[in-house]
Amino acid sequence: SEVKAMNYEQKLAEKLSILNERGHGVLIRMNYIKKSCADVKTKPSFLTDKSHESAVKHINKKFPNIDFRGNIVSSPASSCLCTVNFDFTKNYLDLITTYTSVIILLSRIDEKKALVGMYNCAHEMTNGSSDPSYRRLGQMFLEYEHPWKKLTEEFGPHTRSVTAALLSLKIIYPRRNLPVEQWRSAQLLSLLSAPAAMLDPACSDTMSCEFLPMEVMERWIIFGFLLCHGTLNTNQASLELWKMGLQSGFFFTLTRDEVINIHKVSEDLFDSFKGYSKRVADIRECREYVLTNSGALHKERRQYLRGAMKELFAVLEDEPGLLGPKALFVFMALSFSRDEVLWLVRHSENMPKIKMPEDFIDKYMAELLFYMEKFRNLIRKYKHVIQRYHVQYLAQFDALILNDTIQNMYVCPEEESILLSSFVSTLSALPVKNDDNDEFDFTALRLDWLRLQAYTSVNKAPLPIKDYPDLSKVMSMIQFHTQMVDSIEELLQETSEVSILCFFPRVFEKMFSQSSEEVNMKRYLLSFPSVCSQFSQCGHPLCPEEVKEMEKRSLRLCVTFLEQLAKQTSSVLLELCAEQHKLCDELQPQRCAETISAARYRKQKKPLQKKGEAQKQKPGSESLRKDRAVITNMDKLHLMLTELCSSYSLCSDLVVFNHAVVPTEFLLSHLEKRLIEVIVRMARYNQTTQEIARPSDLLAGINAYTTNLHSLSSYINIDVTRLVKSVLLQQTHPQDSHGGETLTTLYTKWYLESLLRQASNSLIIHCPMMHCFVSHTTESELPFRAEEFSDVSELQSLAEVLGPYGLKFLSENLMWHITSQVSELKKMVMENMDTLVQMRNSFDKPEEMANLKKRLTGGENVLKRMTIIGVILSFRSMTQDCLKYVLRKHCPYLMGPIECLRDFVFPEADIQVTLVFELASAAGLKCDIDPALVAAINSMKTDNTSLDEEYKLFCLLLVYIGVSLPLLALNQNSSYSQVHGGHNNNIHCLATAVNQLSAAMFTVQNKNIEQELKEFLLLASSTLLQLGQNVEKIESKNRESVYLLLHMIVEDSPFLSQDMLESCFPYVLLRNAYREVHKPIIVTLG
Repeated sequence: SEVKAMNYEQKLAEKLSILNERGHGVLIRMNYIKKSCADVKTKPSFLTDKSHESAVKHINKKFPNIDFRGNIVSSPASSCLCTVNFDFTKNYLDLITTYTSVIILLSRIDEKKALVGMYNCAHEMTNGSSDPSYRRLGQMFLEYEHPWKKLTEEFGPHTRSVTAALLSLKIIYPRRNLPVEQWRSAQLLSLLSAPAAMLDPACSDTMSCEFLPMEVMERWIIFGFLLCHGTLNTNQASLELWKMGLQSGFFFTLTRDEVINIHKVSEDLFDSFKGYSKRVADIRECREYVLTNSGALHKERRQYLRGAMKELFAVLEDEPGLLGPKALFVFMALSFSRDEVLWLVRHSENMPKIKMPEDFIDKYMAELLFYMEKFRNLIRKYKHVIQRYHVQYLAQFDALILNDTIQNMYVCPEEESILLSSFVSTLSALPVKNDDNDEFDFTALRLDWLRLQAYTSVNKAPLPIKDYPDLSKVMSMIQFHTQMVDSIEELLQETSEVSILCFFPRVFEKMFSQSSEEVNMKRYLLSFPSVCSQFSQCGHPLCPEEVKEMEKRSLRLCVTFLEQLAKQTSSVLLELCAEQHKLCDELQPQRCAETISAARYRKQKKPLQKKGEAQKQKPGSESLRKDRAVITNMDKLHLMLTELCSSYSLCSDLVVFNHAVVPTEFLLSHLEKRLIEVIVRMARYNQTTQEIARPSDLLAGINAYTTNLHSLSSYINIDVTRLVKSVLLQQTHPQDSHGGETLTTLYTKWYLESLLRQASNSLIIHCPMMHCFVSHTTESELPFRAEEFSDVSELQSLAEVLGPYGLKFLSENLMWHITSQVSELKKMVMENMDTLVQMRNSFDKPEEMANLKKRLTGGENVLKRMTIIGVILSFRSMTQDCLKYVLRKHCPYLMGPIECLRDFVFPEADIQVTLVFELASAAGLKCDIDPALVAAINSMKTDNTSLDEEYKLFCLLLVYIGVSLPLLALNQNSSYSQVHGGHNNNIHCLATAVNQLSAAMFTVQNKNIEQELKEFLLLASSTLLQLGQNVEKIESKNRESVYLLLHMIVEDSPFLSQDMLESCFPYVLLRNAYREVHKPIIVTLG
């Protein structure tokens, strides 16, 4: 009874659970300390500060050597067998390996003495005494200078119990370590191999051992036999199990990215012992075996698991009800896959020099990770199915069989009987028809089962559990079933978490890069960022500082993978768009010239091209397939796009350390950036040569791209319309979201610097007849034809691309050039102010006007600048008309009310006329008063001049223009061209300049526009009539062409009428002028 009471009071189950959890945290904390001290950036300042250097040296030199030490690992005299008391044995072996790992990791921290010594000094200075644990810890540091030697001495007394526990793996470990051929012959993880047994529940005598990690067992075996090495020379079973563990690989993990080379450590240890030469030979033999076979073995396992996982997932996804009876298969598949992932990760980072390094490179890892993620999601999705099945299983089968097993026990002490009875009552009380919202918690039951294992595993136990294997089998099955009810998430974490990848970022990124190279793996690439969402679960409360670094690293890896995936997808998609753009470009009108020419040759029976020249294929020929095996570039791109887009189906969003990450947003962002670059590149703007794409070609290209982009929504649930709108809207602004140039900037720059600048020099002529600008090729050859960039179709395309916002920006730049010309005109008016005042008052006195004209300077310059203003305003009028056409096509119901509002507002009646005109002008409607020009003139106001002075300047400017008109007759380029409908030096644009500029100037001054223009008309007609009285031939050469200018001013003005013109200028002169300039001409068509 005393022994029994002592067993109960030892609380072995509780101690093992707490120590293992605590040891895991200590390992993580020590690893963090080691990494922090090794990194210059994170190393504690007191270790690097030169003022503390002498103190650190003194502490290391005088570190205490006190002979006081207690046993950290003590083991009860017990029977630990994985097949009988699995949980107890697992906790016991875990404690041994955790303790060993702590000691090994401690020996790798170089600054441990300095850290502990300085801490104790600080503690003594603060509290007046040393830390109570300091002497014991200091002594431990000294004793474990050579950790393996000390550990083997310490574990000598425990050889019997440790060996017994390890030998219980001789059935489990070899069964889990089978070659792939046996997996394949047994059709491991296949539900289709036995269709008749598909609904039978998957059971095993050792349920928990079926998904026990291989690395855990290997760590038990290697560490256990190193610590208790005596049994290797006396027990053949121990030797075989140990050699099998050595043949598993080169490394296993201590914690995080800290690994241990098992062959090197074992050989170094046994070299120090006498009589272990055979064991050293065994180690070398095992190492050679690993070098030769392990890489290929694990490669074949991964290959088999990919196929098995794919098949198993297809069956369970189609019939999720099978998740109930076949849940064990899922967790076995996850555990086996996790084992292979971890093995490859730790060996890839520390790969030895071997002849076959490709065995340690897996280009298909993405598929394995993908199906692991799919299984995790499937389990979470149908969690209620698994839970409902196992609750009924526990209540209607497990409770009954457990009760029968207890009844057949011939000895059952009171304490054990109470526990067993509580198991039966707990299971029997479960509701058979449970609701999905019911909550279950079997933690107490599983802890009681662990306690019972502890009570019945010690020597001389009243109820030795090894005598009742049936009880162990039933309870092992019950424990798994309870986990299926309340601990599915924990079991998923145990069997499928691969958070070790967070600590091997280089290997992780390399795996992604290798998988990206395979076309068949592209559909699985999202599994890599999805794995990053697991990293938040591997932190520990004993080391909260590590979590922040893990968060940064996880987010960096996740974002890197998603950006790479988005980059690949956008590249393929835009390459497809480019191919489609080429096909669309072949259908452009200008591409049919060769076809028309060939047809013309055939009609005229002229010889066609030589036989040696390749005949150009017609558009559409690429769609004719003669052999379905022939794959075109478009086929490859479509296949690759399908594969990449399939990857996004894994999940719609990810949660990485409380950060919500949406993969498709990365794709949209990357597509937006690339599409902006592509569209700007399509403009083909070259500032040096002043080349740019025609707006119609650009619009056709944009339409081809956007049409093909919309096909993306057939692959992914993504808002392509929002993407296209965002990109095209940015092109209507001066800068895009990244601060780069847009189409608006490029075309504004080109039209101002190339087309309009050449038009101001009369190298390009404004042609009212064709509503465009045409190149004046008689003067000089231009690098472009103006009519190809300024006709109605091109400007409509420009309005379609730039939109109202872009044309507003273009208009603002045009206005800036106009104001600069107006500023120069005002300066010239001020220079000739006295003369202009006299001319204004004497315009009806020919003799006096003749004398004043001689004193007036700069008349040609005034007309030149006004012509430039007229050219700019004519171009703006053309763009406004095209904008009106485009907006009427896109939003006719919006344009109607704007036109109505404009037509019913008059300057005399409504003070809000400027606002209405701004609205109308923004919609492309023509207004009597140009609001943009009014704003530009208004911005020229200065504090130095009063309103009256400004008004006087504007009046005198009109006088200046009017009295300078006769000078145009002296210019030989002032002739009127009936083909163009205007003058050859663009002076017909003076009509637009005079009307719009005067309307804007006098609106700013709040004066009567009509009255001022009447005065200008009187003055201009008087000076032109005086031109007719001059008989010098040189002056009268283009007189008729200049007369027409007066009629154009009146015809273009909303404030002047023909009656006003006839009152001051004889109509017969205008009629004769029109007859003169419209004399018949011979037009030749090339």
